[in-house]
Amino acid sequence: MSSPGQIERRGTPSPLVALIPVVGILALMWAQEIVDLLPGVDLDQYGIRPRSAEGLVGVVTAPFLHGGFDHLIANSGAFLILGSLVALTTKKFWPVTVGVALLGGLGTWLVAGANTNHIGASGLVYGFAAFLVAWGVLTRKVLSILVSVVVVLMYGGFVVGVLPGQTGISWQGHLFGALAGLLMAFVLRRDRAPARG
Repeated sequence: MSSPGQIERRGTPSPLVALIPVVGILALMWAQEIVDLLPGVDLDQYGIRPRSAEGLVGVVTAPFLHGGFDHLIANSGAFLILGSLVALTTKKFWPVTVGVALLGGLGTWLVAGANTNHIGASGLVYGFAAFLVAWGVLTRKVLSILVSVVVVLMYGGFVVGVLPGQTGISWQGHLFGALAGLLMAFVLRRDRAPARG
């Protein structure tokens, strides 16, 4: 029981609080791209460079790096929408984000072509989409199923992005981001039994 003058804390944060990490990460992406405009600055060199010891740092930094504002704008809308859905409907934004970034980044580092540099938040975007679809299937909660259907309808075309052969597109980043999202859904589900209602 809370004493007078104290605010009683609840287990569920408000929607606005849940969205702070999503907006914060997106703001960091934009701040980084602005800094990258400064003369003599080349932050994009810190992307994922496959099977290079120096390129391992990109597993952490690559989602924040973009090849110009066109690239960043292309990723920002999907990151904001899908990241917000993860944060609001599953309350698992941080574990999903960290898991997708690390597992997807390591997969890209291991498999992608030599002497390439992989940057951008699209691996996270693919991971969020795959996680949300799998989460709906695995938890069988009405809201999660509805979200997964919306994601399939809005982003079903993402499937093309995991196919090789597209110049300038890191299909490996997309593929391993999506696989990491699926894996995180399996790891993070709490109840194996179907939920009712």
